[in-house]
Amino acid sequence: MNDYTAHVDTFARDNLPPRAAWPDFINLDQLGYGPRLNCAVELLDRAVEEGDGDRVVLRSPELTWSYRELQAHADRIARVLVQDLGLVPGERVLLRAPNNPWMVACWFGVVKAGGIVVATMPLLRAPELEKIIAKARTRLALCDTRLLDELASAQHSQPLLERVVDFNGGELERLMERHPAGFDALYTAADDVCMIAFTSGTTGQPKGTMHFHRDVLAVCDTFSREVLRPSRDDLFMGSPPLAFTFGLGGLTLFPMRARAATALVEQVAPPDLLAAVTRFRPTVLFTSPTAYRALLDTLDPADITSLRLCVSAGETLPKPTSDAWFDRTGLRIIDGIGSTELLHIFISAAGDAVRPGATGVAVPGYEARVIDENGAPLPPGAPGRLAVRGPTGCRYLDDPRQADYVVDGWNVTGDTYLQDEDGYFWFQARSDDMIISAGYNIAGPEVEAALLGHEAVAECAVVGSPDDRRGEIVKAFIVPREPAAAGDALAAELQAYVKQAIAPYKYPRAVEFIDTLPRTETGKVQRFKLRQLELERARG
Repeated sequence: MNDYTAHVDTFARDNLPPRAAWPDFINLDQLGYGPRLNCAVELLDRAVEEGDGDRVVLRSPELTWSYRELQAHADRIARVLVQDLGLVPGERVLLRAPNNPWMVACWFGVVKAGGIVVATMPLLRAPELEKIIAKARTRLALCDTRLLDELASAQHSQPLLERVVDFNGGELERLMERHPAGFDALYTAADDVCMIAFTSGTTGQPKGTMHFHRDVLAVCDTFSREVLRPSRDDLFMGSPPLAFTFGLGGLTLFPMRARAATALVEQVAPPDLLAAVTRFRPTVLFTSPTAYRALLDTLDPADITSLRLCVSAGETLPKPTSDAWFDRTGLRIIDGIGSTELLHIFISAAGDAVRPGATGVAVPGYEARVIDENGAPLPPGAPGRLAVRGPTGCRYLDDPRQADYVVDGWNVTGDTYLQDEDGYFWFQARSDDMIISAGYNIAGPEVEAALLGHEAVAECAVVGSPDDRRGEIVKAFIVPREPAAAGDALAAELQAYVKQAIAPYKYPRAVEFIDTLPRTETGKVQRFKLRQLELERARG
């Protein structure tokens, strides 16, 4: 890590894990980044400087912006942040919006000004936002006008958040009108933090993953450049939120690094996504395996002939889904596994290298292996823990769970894999209590905490239950306070209650009332027994 930093507010740097707890970063020299860079300059300003300013970069149902227009908006936002809101380099700025051009402009404005982006999912509720505000110590927020309510509620409980400025027809645009275009981006260090991406752990307590300016470019110059190989003529589109690193890479970073364009749409249910594909004619599609399965049912009469690449991540891609999509479209889905901790995909394969059912091989620049409980490499065909290292890696924000994720210099992802003789990695299962449903990471204990807030619940345990369409669904085993109250009516009441307490996508889609929970002699709930029960039921 360089001694130089452009950050005056050193909160992020001060709360990095001890250097000895970092993973090994390898192959950085091959990427050729100098000690100082600002990733926003490399992705946006460089395009304008090198003659691509008039190329379209962002499209939406309402807007079409060129690289030059995006730059002008980002520059004015940077001026507002620095001159009107008093942003100090290194300070965190919370962003909250659906996928639209203004969200992208805000991201670049914050980074150009030397701030640190803390992007949040549009579906998060006030209690979840409160945790993020407290953890990242955010004083400023830029929020889409339509999403102000939950953030205002969170602000009431977290007065640390001093100022919320709305955009997309709000105060931000009025402030921008005061300022001219043009802004000299802060000359940051390559290893200054530029974003903190939050992911939920198995306890439901948010983990902030800190990424440097160099990391943003590294994922573009590994997975995107080496596997996707986009061209300047590509148009990207997809469903993942920009606050999700899968979406940030696939819908902003990768296209801009290639001087390509993105079509951003806010409505991404399968019929809406297909309608958008027909309208905008994208060539690259990013979405989850669940979405590809759902899209198969509604492909006709949509026109998807513009697509040349389909990318999947967020959950395992089953072979039947891969094969069915290929049979209907002639396109083989590019599967991949990534993580918020490593920023984006590190195992994948494309084209003739795809083996349906396998995730793929290590992306150039990364190394991966399967290890046992002691960290020793396992032979081909033996299931074990997936360990990865490369030019990006895990650095949690002030979190003891760093020691769980980084072991002997390797990022240990919490996934069980096996590797075959040819080096392909095959997903087996999750290694912890995280439920991956339709591409969303859902912490079982967080759902349990929400359920326990209802007076009818005495005890509960939440696990993932196999599901053909979503991969897994959230299932709650509940011990009711009054056994006579158990039934469909109470189940529906509890589901509605959870939707109001936390993000709606986390609610238990299945509820089963039981007399007692399985426990160890010391009283710990044995969730693995409930998971095993659900697996046995799924197998018939």
